[in-house]
Amino acid sequence: MADEAKLSKTVEELVEKISSLSVLELSELTKALQEKLGVSAMPTAVAPQAAPADSGQAQGEAGGQEAGGANQTLVMTNAGANKIAVIKALREINQNLTLMDAKAMTENVPAEILKDAKAEDVKAAAEKLKAAGANVEVK
Repeated sequence: MADEAKLSKTVEELVEKISSLSVLELSELTKALQEKLGVSAMPTAVAPQAAPADSGQAQGEAGGQEAGGANQTLVMTNAGANKIAVIKALREINQNLTLMDAKAMTENVPAEILKDAKAEDVKAAAEKLKAAGANVEVK
């Protein structure tokens, strides 16, 4: 990267130290920085879902799926006992979700997973979540 040559020595050292942290340590660092700086993480789950849902809607209509239930919404009603598996499934379904966002979705049910998506996408996502132990509802 050409930008690396422009970094100060202090920044380079920080990058090296942060790169060597474990996931747990990164989580602790994030929380500590948020408290120290007085900021909070903005949930990114809502915005990334809107774009794929719109393109999915257009693809569903273009694909000849004219049934009344072509565009569906998937809602997780209960995360179940194995939240780690559910978090992994959520991140497979929406790769834009951060670990923190996926965890928040398991803790704040009901949570909208897919909105106005193709029926086949909703079905596949529902199967993944059910296999992970979550309860879901298709609307």
